[in-house]
Amino acid sequence: HHRVVEGLAGGVRVELLGIVRAGTDHVVRVMAGVQDDRGDLIEITDARLSSDAPQLDREGFILVDALSMIRDFAAANADSRYRDETAALIGRLTGADAVVINAPGVLRFGERSPMSGQLNNSRPARFVHVDISDATAADFGARSAPAGRIARVAHYNIWRSFSGAPQDVPLAVCDARSVAAADLLEADAIFDVPGQPEWSFVGLVIAANPAHRWHYFSAMTPGEALVFKTNDTDAAAAHCVPHSAFNDPSVPPDTHPRSSIEMRAIAYWFA
Repeated sequence: HHRVVEGLAGGVRVELLGIVRAGTDHVVRVMAGVQDDRGDLIEITDARLSSDAPQLDREGFILVDALSMIRDFAAANADSRYRDETAALIGRLTGADAVVINAPGVLRFGERSPMSGQLNNSRPARFVHVDISDATAADFGARSAPAGRIARVAHYNIWRSFSGAPQDVPLAVCDARSVAAADLLEADAIFDVPGQPEWSFVGLVIAANPAHRWHYFSAMTPGEALVFKTNDTDAAAAHCVPHSAFNDPSVPPDTHPRSSIEMRAIAYWFA
């Protein structure tokens, strides 16, 4: 179970994504709301159709062909095998000197799936957030750092849908260039798994800002992965990408429920 304690000053508008209606074939319009249901209509554009493909160090996210040899991500040996695949993928994409996978993969299932909620933290995350704050990124990075003098550390989330296209609950990502530092609000991510000690770290929720530019990739296949950045010590590169699950009303109502896996990786460059 994963809950977020916001600990914010009263009146701060935190961005949430809730569908209003489908737009054109490549734009989904949603309401960016808050707890009292106020909100502004925003658009999520299908980046698959963009003539200028996103880049990891510019927008902070990228869609890549990344065929996995794993057929059952819930199998007993799948996690260790997928860690190896993911580390190799991030190494190829970034040119980093070392890549560490510091946590197991997280399986998530859309609410219409019988598996939704059956595993720990297995429902779609339906609030706009960044997994880690700067301080948390520095802590996690230091814990997993390889020997040597480190010049740069970047954290990535690798998101893959293995239920096939299309997705009823895709993932929206926000162009890192459209996010201001003041939009990033610290919040405690608290994990309270029954029978285990409670633990937490500091993540980020996002203040609503009409400047935010939202994107998604329609009809992702199991052979594709959405890679996006959650922190980077390189000030010249995209820093972090807010993201959230959302319902896509443009897909047929009987579309199979989304099943996905996300893996987190830390990349290191030596001085």
